[in-house]
Amino acid sequence: MDGLLGNLALGFAVAFSVENIGLCLIGCILGTLIGVLPGIGPTTTVALLLPITFYLDPVGALIMLAGVFYGSQYGGSTTSILVNLPGESSSVVTCIDGYQMARQGRAGAALAIAALASVVAGVVTTVLIGLAGPPLASIALLFQSADYVSVMVLGLVSAVVLAHGSILKAVAMIVLGIFLGLVGTDVTTGEQRFTLGISELYDGIGFVPVAMGLFGVAEIIYNLEQTRGRGIVTATIARLWPTREDLRRAWAAVVRGTGLGALLGILPGSGPTVASFAAYSLEKKIARAPERFGKGAVEGVASPEAANNAAAQACFIPMLSLGIPPNAIMALMIGAMMIHGLTPGPGIITKQPELFWGMVASMLVGNVLLVVLNLPLIGMWVKLLKVPYRFLFPAILVFCCIGTYSLKASPVEVMMIALFGVIGYAFRKLDCEPAPLLLGFVLGPMLEENFRRAMILSGGDASVFVTRPISAGFLVLAAILLVAVLLPAFKKTREAIRE
Repeated sequence: MDGLLGNLALGFAVAFSVENIGLCLIGCILGTLIGVLPGIGPTTTVALLLPITFYLDPVGALIMLAGVFYGSQYGGSTTSILVNLPGESSSVVTCIDGYQMARQGRAGAALAIAALASVVAGVVTTVLIGLAGPPLASIALLFQSADYVSVMVLGLVSAVVLAHGSILKAVAMIVLGIFLGLVGTDVTTGEQRFTLGISELYDGIGFVPVAMGLFGVAEIIYNLEQTRGRGIVTATIARLWPTREDLRRAWAAVVRGTGLGALLGILPGSGPTVASFAAYSLEKKIARAPERFGKGAVEGVASPEAANNAAAQACFIPMLSLGIPPNAIMALMIGAMMIHGLTPGPGIITKQPELFWGMVASMLVGNVLLVVLNLPLIGMWVKLLKVPYRFLFPAILVFCCIGTYSLKASPVEVMMIALFGVIGYAFRKLDCEPAPLLLGFVLGPMLEENFRRAMILSGGDASVFVTRPISAGFLVLAAILLVAVLLPAFKKTREAIRE
């Protein structure tokens, strides 16, 4: 306990510096600002705002991106409640009861319940990160190359199993992502692979053009098509603070949602979307009057909002302690770390404690800032939703291009944003989820490097992957997931989440 308190003291010393608290505040505001816009969501928000962090120090960059992440997660609930349009996929279930509350003139109470559930879940999960991160990092030091290969295989299998829609399409996205990640010069042999003789590809395809194209530009095109460039009519807000009865019904649901979300957030390939649906299903099953759900039940807002925020922040545990992203958003965070010359993994906690504990402390600060700032700003977010989208998207596009060009001063990377934007839009029309592609893009080179190292150390003996207990355990889990996805009940669950 003394060690934890000492580490938290170090973290707060980092987080409370004038620069870092300012970056945390800016991240939370920008994240909420873009997260409020329907259809954009946290992954796109982080991808769009990634260029801002290029010239910051690593600690400040990650603090700001973390603020952007959970700020956009918070912003997604606003559109779900006010206009029945989820800001991102994990807020889909919030529409069910949140919008019904808004139609009953209780939009303010629904927004306040969502905010309070989010801050409770965020604070609890952040403490969990501080408690679980160092032990997991110690365990990770026992990992060898074969073990890392197996845990990455588990992550990729989980991404396939839990992706929306067709499993075959999800597999194709993973394979395409791995292929794109391998473009460039082979670090072992020095040979160029899949570069088509284009010199700009000798160093590989840039992470930023892929992320901003697939998520930023593609979402802009898709949203222009859906909204036809118009603004949105929102529900009116009367009383802001919930009643005592609302709070009585909500608190237990928040506790259950936080616990379930934290558990599911740690699992590879899972995350906020699965957590929010699972929490809503749990509340409906244990409710004395399940017929209230879908008609404005407070628990139907509190539990999924707590679950998706808990899961969102629990994703940082495997990312920071093992250096392996459990989902696409954490892949973006790892990409940001690599841009700043940081090697993700257990060494971050032991060799750069100010970065790890600074992030943990900034999350505590950021979650409180979100409530303090956003409840008074709800009126402003409502006005933002009424701004025609045709006025917003040009500024977003210009920002994407300037940010990407400033990284390497490369016009080719700006053109690649456009290319991947068109590709990402085509994926949306074909119902292919781009998140598995980004996960494969980040994990592909890491998977190849560790596989080669494992084979060299074992003298070419592939049995090393099943003779090492850690590696074998992860492979067994991956096999169980593959078998589970063939079960009819699991197929129905995936389709329910998709719908």
